[in-house]
Amino acid sequence: MEAVIFVGVQGSGKTTFYRDRFLHTHVRLSLDLLRTRHRQRLLLEACLTTQQRFVIDNTSVLRSERAGYIAASKAAKFQVVGYYFEAELEAALKRNSQRTGKQLIPAKGVVATFRRLEPPRLEEGFDRLYRVRIGSTNDWIVMREEFSTQESER
Repeated sequence: MEAVIFVGVQGSGKTTFYRDRFLHTHVRLSLDLLRTRHRQRLLLEACLTTQQRFVIDNTSVLRSERAGYIAASKAAKFQVVGYYFEAELEAALKRNSQRTGKQLIPAKGVVATFRRLEPPRLEEGFDRLYRVRIGSTNDWIVMREEFSTQESER
């Protein structure tokens, strides 16, 4: 079974990537959708218990945020795959500004998330790690990565 963890700031393309790549194969666990960590934890436990593939579609910008998902998934014998959504701050802010309603995040929130971002590393427990970018024609550029400590330091 497979646990997928997305890492990236708001407006970097995570949810669109989920719809394009995982909608028909993986359950989406998102705080935007579920509203509380308690609900997300319950759905995560259900996925782990039933061996259901899932995607954590949150910003997950801190190693400490990813650690709980990785540990729980490994304990349930899941392969853990990370997708790191690289985005320039200006591009993420522009995409975010095109959102409406509750999906629109205040710009200062996106900036704060960007500043806190700790790029993921294989050493965290990922079995595979990919770097994702949005191409010039809005296509997905996905590259398998083996991050070294130096590459992931800001």
